[in-house]
Amino acid sequence: MCWVTITILIVAGLCGASLGQYNEEEDLAWLQYYLRQSRVASYNYVPYYEDESPPYVYSYPAAPDTEPEPSQEPQQAPSWQCPQECDCPPNFSSAMYCDTRNLRYLPFVPSRMKYVYFQNNLITSIQEGAFDNATELEWLALHNNQISSDRMGKRVFGKLKNLERLYMNNNNLTKLPSPLPRSLRELHLSYNQISKVPSNALEGLENLTALYLSHNFIFEMGASLKGLKSLILADLSYNHLRKVPDGLPVSLEQLYLEYNYINAIPDDYFQVSPRLLYVRMSHNSLTNQGLSSNTFNSSSILELDLSYNRLQKIPRVNTNLENLYLQGNQINEFSISSFCSVVDVMNYSRLQVLRLDGNEIKRNAVPPDAPLCLRRATVIEI
Repeated sequence: MCWVTITILIVAGLCGASLGQYNEEEDLAWLQYYLRQSRVASYNYVPYYEDESPPYVYSYPAAPDTEPEPSQEPQQAPSWQCPQECDCPPNFSSAMYCDTRNLRYLPFVPSRMKYVYFQNNLITSIQEGAFDNATELEWLALHNNQISSDRMGKRVFGKLKNLERLYMNNNNLTKLPSPLPRSLRELHLSYNQISKVPSNALEGLENLTALYLSHNFIFEMGASLKGLKSLILADLSYNHLRKVPDGLPVSLEQLYLEYNYINAIPDDYFQVSPRLLYVRMSHNSLTNQGLSSNTFNSSSILELDLSYNRLQKIPRVNTNLENLYLQGNQINEFSISSFCSVVDVMNYSRLQVLRLDGNEIKRNAVPPDAPLCLRRATVIEI
């Protein structure tokens, strides 16, 4: 009994340390969630900058071998009760756990709930008014279900004025849910079947900081990102985009566009985002003809991934850049002017990692002044 208590205290301490930005009630929510999920499924967070992993990778228990028995239709319960299909911890009454139970419908949500988890089920639809009773919801997890756009009510999220996080990744959505609450801070829609994002689809989401739309079939974004005044991270990787979104938010820090079909970038495209730190555009169709001389000459960018494109020359980059990935292109010359416009004791690049392997450059083609310009580099692969 003693070691169980110690384990819980350690977990509680870890949760408090890692989620210190949230209030105590949210810490308790995640502690409850962690303890439950240690017996079933859990979120496994991994750094997005390792390999080609998406920002969040979820792991789920294996599906049962037999087809689950049909469940009864949900019965509406008084606001103080907990649906029989779910768990509502008595010491944290604003959280409801209905995940990983082979549910085919959404149970009734009592009005006191703020954190509701429906992930890892067999839910196919969300009926109109499903959350009208629970207007205080802040976190709503619906990922890894079978929800389709044509089986969602037109305004299912319309009354959730406090919703901050919405997880609907790994479903069968063909379009963005609409309307979305203006209070949203994170929107997770990866691994769906969305093909287009209209310019007004995200209108009014001025509090949104993270948008996950990877692994869809999106061929056009229009100017849908432009009005997101708080957006920090936009993940549009693994889609069918042939052009970059029309305009970026000033607040943007991380932009992921790898595994698309983009072949050109407008002049000064990144200059409108002075806080931009990380740009990933590997596995596209970029050519030097589709870039201006200063496309990537942005003083804020620290990491730039242009690997596996069709570049024949090293594009000019800012001296503040620290990591540049150009492997798997068709580059045939090592141009030191791409890194340093002037090479002397006082002028040099801050580049630390340079990947040029898998190109057409020969090792003896490195210019003699490269060590002076790239004096900070610890890794140069040719």
